[in-house]
Amino acid sequence: MTLVAILLATLAAGIGSVWLAALLMRLGLGGRGDSVGPQHLLSLAAGALLATAFMHLLPEAFESQAGAHDLFATLLVGLVFFFLLDKAELWHHGHEHSHPEPAKHDPAHGHAHSHAGHEGHDHGHAHHHHGPRAGGWAVLTGDSVHCFGDGILIASAFMADIRLGVIAAVSVLAHEVPHHMGDLVVLRQSSPNRRMALVKVSLAGAVTALGGVVGYFLVGQLHDFLPYFLAVASSSFVYVALADLIPQLQKRLTARETIAQIAWLIAGMVVVTLVSGAAHNH
Repeated sequence: MTLVAILLATLAAGIGSVWLAALLMRLGLGGRGDSVGPQHLLSLAAGALLATAFMHLLPEAFESQAGAHDLFATLLVGLVFFFLLDKAELWHHGHEHSHPEPAKHDPAHGHAHSHAGHEGHDHGHAHHHHGPRAGGWAVLTGDSVHCFGDGILIASAFMADIRLGVIAAVSVLAHEVPHHMGDLVVLRQSSPNRRMALVKVSLAGAVTALGGVVGYFLVGQLHDFLPYFLAVASSSFVYVALADLIPQLQKRLTARETIAQIAWLIAGMVVVTLVSGAAHNH
């Protein structure tokens, strides 16, 4: 039963986020001048990730028999590990280098950075010389590695508690949507066929389910280490939110824009709380 739930949740988070991104782009949402811009989507994702890590995953880990000292040490090691993965460009999706003419793609360009979630903002431009075609494959490879990791994290949460798994899947979906918009922009530049771009990103998203299955058996074998898996999942969410999403929101904004940003950040936290309440009642 748990495996079925993991498969459904990882497919919803992995492929669902790609289709939702494509739908938002088709509707014209998420553009820079739009009422719901990339900054808002990033704020929402950051709020969801932080709430999931601090309000759900970590409390669950600390309710176990594992010692607080060991769990904090795991959290610290996890943060350093994701930083190193980011450095190695395995946890990032550098889109920037595939945007030779950002002006033309203004509506979606805001997402090129989006989910720098695992994507260096700066180290992306080291690849400028690759041109768009190479960029497409670089994006898909980074995506697949990242989605596989997400799958394992979602599976760890499900193994602890079904409700926790649902919350983790929702936050993964939230932070993958703005990121996948950037991927679609990049792939549409490297090939004129829009449908193919969607298929390629969807296949990368489907790797989340593969990670979920691997995570199910891995965590099943190492059940005693579950609290540590949850601490690692938390470190991933915290790293993405604080190192990648929030720095993009720290631009000088008008008071009104700042209030909107904070409202969306809180909205992300509220969404996670509502999902948690619904799953709990269920």
